[in-house]
Amino acid sequence: MNAAPDPARLAAALDAVAGRPVLVVGDSMLDHYLLGDVGRISPEAPVPVVRVASERHTAGGAGNVARNIAALGAKPFLVTATGDDDAGRMLAAILEREGIEALLVRDRSRPTTIKTRIIAQNQQVVRVDRESDAPLADRARQGLIDALAGLVRQVGVVVVSDYAKGVVGSELMAALRAAVAGLDPKPLVLVDPKPANAACYAGVDLLTPNLKETLEMAGARGVAHEAGPRGVLRAGLALFKSVRCKHLCVTLGPDGIALFRSPSDVTHIPTVAKRVYDVTGAGDSVMAALACGLAAGLDLLDACMLSNYCAGIAVSQVGAVAVTRAELAAALDAAAPPVMDRWL
Repeated sequence: MNAAPDPARLAAALDAVAGRPVLVVGDSMLDHYLLGDVGRISPEAPVPVVRVASERHTAGGAGNVARNIAALGAKPFLVTATGDDDAGRMLAAILEREGIEALLVRDRSRPTTIKTRIIAQNQQVVRVDRESDAPLADRARQGLIDALAGLVRQVGVVVVSDYAKGVVGSELMAALRAAVAGLDPKPLVLVDPKPANAACYAGVDLLTPNLKETLEMAGARGVAHEAGPRGVLRAGLALFKSVRCKHLCVTLGPDGIALFRSPSDVTHIPTVAKRVYDVTGAGDSVMAALACGLAAGLDLLDACMLSNYCAGIAVSQVGAVAVTRAELAAALDAAAPPVMDRWL
């Protein structure tokens, strides 16, 4: 087993990642926030009345992963699809304003995904989704596939951000595997998965499901949904057999992270979050920090530890946020060496 992660070593990686290219492929969306206060219950129905004080739009999904990678100092390139609509044009403008290079293929057969979150007193009241989860039109999908071959040659890490909205599927993943196979050295392929597409991820370097996704993907293979370490271990081992990923990082919410460096080498990393206001986008922050850590040359355990600190910052804020290099450096500066457990 490697030496325990040292916060000072993790902080040094934040300098090393500056300008490193990272490719992000997946489902992007427009995140829409209405923020205000609740002062009364509606006379029309037993629901709160939110008096809106402010409104904002940000890039969500794979776009939020790219935002977080950029905020940590690396150089993301985003490959994604939108509808040919006002929301897609707004998303493109947001990415351009934030300096994120992107290839946005427009698919006229579908809308741009919009997630509207209504937030009052720092609590999410309701979320309204406008979306299609149908596969991309053939022309749009081929446009993404054609872009991959050249782009993977320029990066050391590829992030697949799958929100099951039609971008990621068997053809795109097969094209990505083919593009990577001919390279030496090969870029690492990291996947934030959705259970519906589990069959697409064969052979990826790292899979990063949350606990619910892990149990769902394993449950399809007849694994009991047990609680605690035993259930996580059984589900993780089932994923190694079914997906054949090289490594597995299961995010456990308030219980931290379970890192499977192999089926027989599992480390539990406890959470560093001191307060949890909102878990929106926390998985994107975890993936971004993992990608940046690996791009900077950290080993997998160190990169997971870096992502754990990043998640602790993300959940302490309202809405999907881009955790900055300065915020993460400050957290590492104040951090004590972590206490980890071997589960296997």
